[in-house]
Amino acid sequence: MLTHYELSSSAFADLIEVQRSSISHLLNGRNKPSLEFIMKINDAFAEVDIQWLLYGIGSFPKLNEKEPTKTYNKSKQTTLPPSEKNIDRIVIFYNDGTFKTYLEK
Repeated sequence: MLTHYELSSSAFADLIEVQRSSISHLLNGRNKPSLEFIMKINDAFAEVDIQWLLYGIGSFPKLNEKEPTKTYNKSKQTTLPPSEKNIDRIVIFYNDGTFKTYLEK
């Protein structure tokens, strides 16, 4: 990724908002990336396929394929019987510590 985007390790660290030493440790093989680290890369680079980051599956950068259209079955709406409970009052609390009560007339 650093080569593809022509970024230094410091610039990459700043871009994904991690410590520069984290990148150094990863590049030197001292540490493995955490899920939080992977998610920061995913957030910063939308064109990077998360499957490629996690498993090496897919392509880098992500191919511009259309996502399949999701379809939903519209089920018959059912109506619930009216509730036996009635509203007695409504109280609204404001962030300045005050409140207002509405009573049924």
